[in-house]
Amino acid sequence: MSRSSAPSRFVPTLTEVVQYLPSQTPFAAEIVAPVALPAELMLQRVMQRVDLVLERRLREAVGQLILEHTQTLIPRLREEIELVVRQSVTQAFEQEASPSQSHL
Repeated sequence: MSRSSAPSRFVPTLTEVVQYLPSQTPFAAEIVAPVALPAELMLQRVMQRVDLVLERRLREAVGQLILEHTQTLIPRLREEIELVVRQSVTQAFEQEASPSQSHL
């Protein structure tokens, strides 16, 4: 195998030197330095982010509080339900036991 110093005819060759200056492209300013946002737009974006974070955190906090209160209420609710059921059953037995009172 012999090596040839000339490239194959299918290999592209550089025939012209091109000078590239980033400032000549239309988007160079956006690439090099971000555009400063006006104060109003910046404030609006910050408030949107704060709003989203607050909404999520408040939802979590309220959910946790509801869960805690529900767990605290369960024993009290059971006591109240038990008292109402006992009173209802006692009243029903008393009504059935006394023949003189009318039924419902």
